[in-house]
Amino acid sequence: MERNQLTRRISVASGKEPADTVVKNGRIIDVFNGEIIEGDIAIVDGYFAGIGKYEGKNIVDAKGRYVVPAFIDGHVHIESSLVTPSEFAKVLLPHGVTTVIADPHEIANVLGAAGIQYMLDSSENLPFDIYIMLPSCVPATSFENSGAHLKAEHLSPFYQHSRVLGLAEVMNYPAVLNADVDMLEKIMDAKKFGKKVDGHAAGLSGSDLNVYMAAGIRTDHESTTAEEAKERLKSGMFLMIREGTVAKDLQKLIPAINHHNARRCLFVTDDKHLDDLVLEGSIDHNVRLAITEGISPITAIQMATINAAECFGLEDKGAIAAGYKADFSLLEDLDAVKISEVYKEGMAVVRDGKLISDYGHNQKVNTDGLRQSVNFDDIIISNLDIPLASNKGNIIEIIPNSLVTLHIVEEVDVCGQGLFQPSTSADQLKLAVIERHHMTKQIGLGIVKGLGLKSGAIATTIAHDSHNLIIAGTNNDDMVMAANTIKDMQGGMAVVKQGQILASLELPIAGLISDRPYQEVYSSLKELHLALEKLGANNEFNPFLTLSFLALPVISELKLTDKGLFKVSKFEHIDISAD
Repeated sequence: MERNQLTRRISVASGKEPADTVVKNGRIIDVFNGEIIEGDIAIVDGYFAGIGKYEGKNIVDAKGRYVVPAFIDGHVHIESSLVTPSEFAKVLLPHGVTTVIADPHEIANVLGAAGIQYMLDSSENLPFDIYIMLPSCVPATSFENSGAHLKAEHLSPFYQHSRVLGLAEVMNYPAVLNADVDMLEKIMDAKKFGKKVDGHAAGLSGSDLNVYMAAGIRTDHESTTAEEAKERLKSGMFLMIREGTVAKDLQKLIPAINHHNARRCLFVTDDKHLDDLVLEGSIDHNVRLAITEGISPITAIQMATINAAECFGLEDKGAIAAGYKADFSLLEDLDAVKISEVYKEGMAVVRDGKLISDYGHNQKVNTDGLRQSVNFDDIIISNLDIPLASNKGNIIEIIPNSLVTLHIVEEVDVCGQGLFQPSTSADQLKLAVIERHHMTKQIGLGIVKGLGLKSGAIATTIAHDSHNLIIAGTNNDDMVMAANTIKDMQGGMAVVKQGQILASLELPIAGLISDRPYQEVYSSLKELHLALEKLGANNEFNPFLTLSFLALPVISELKLTDKGLFKVSKFEHIDISAD
């Protein structure tokens, strides 16, 4: 801040000169005392200068509405929205979210440092703040082929960027436990630069959490029970309460929250699809849901604002008070979190629930080097054959709306050549993960239960965390067509039935992100969902997002990578055939 700006802010705070803008007649949410207060709110140069009695050049009449700090998402993968950062901002602003802490882990697994740089470059000069936590685990494990390898030396230069806050979710617990040299270098570099370190403590408890805390890791978003939530809080961690498209943990965690520990809790979405963001909302949805679960509105707002800001050391965000950024919303209804207006640094960006100006689709960032990332030989039917030594198979069973899967053993149909035959009546489908980064010809095959497809196949290059091509289907022919369709599009999503492409969405940037405005992407997603209905897909959850996590070998229990069927608890690949 320059001296004249500070001088002016002090002058406005003291009432010696008028503010740029004054918000009058509002009911202000005081996130520090947990109260509702009244007074004029003075704003100068995009900051709050004070609450009291003020005059200004511009008057905003709140008309009795609630004045609430703008919401903050404490952990999100923007790539999961399928749109560029600038389009992502357009979706979130009407929901009262003006700040996100993003982990570009997905695009980094495909493109490495170039992917991180793209996310930084494409989020410049927006009326929306995108902070970055650097991906800690690229690749996530050694049990799959990723597009890139990021070591400490590759991440370290990024800490000089003002919007880089630290090291993102450390999901490789064994590397921390065993004091892996590169992992410790990553953690020490973050600490050296005074940055934060996020955790990923899926399934961990007791001494395992002590290991994370001893390593300087202070957050976790993987709690799925109230008991796990309390244990993390007891350990000294900030508890990130996740409510995304697949992982919906909020209702299970809320019982752990009380008056004493609520200030150590914040909301995150982690992975949320564009259609859910448009229809349901972002952090505003988390706040509404918490209120319906018995959390007081002011406490829920604290969790969505000042708690997240303090967790990440954002000293000028998360509150309506002098010296804080003037990022706020006007709410018609506190319990329903009905947002009518949103302000970013004192300027209106949303009115009557809609963006009041379209700042344009971000086409300025050159993406030429981020395309053509889907590389594998054309797939043929025999590539997908699964030979079995018996009529029993190790099967991945989906748990609706969870990242966790079950490992079950069931009898399966086997043809005369000893090959697995998908069964729609038993809901046993074929699953394939095809390496798409380095032309390794690696294809992992498995059996999945719970998708509910009655015909056809679905495929996507969104396959956490290495983002190879993942396909599920009822027959080889449609699976082959889906694979080759994705290759022709150079990334995306496809639904195929009886040799016809029912719907598709191109994601040419790293095979993860569309280069189109969010409205067009949203329309394509609706077409994909209609096509899924024609396949008879399970409608209890999002089939595509669920499919994308079936390749994630860091969350229990049975997953599929391009190297084969993977037992997470044992950290080893296993045969498809069961004894």
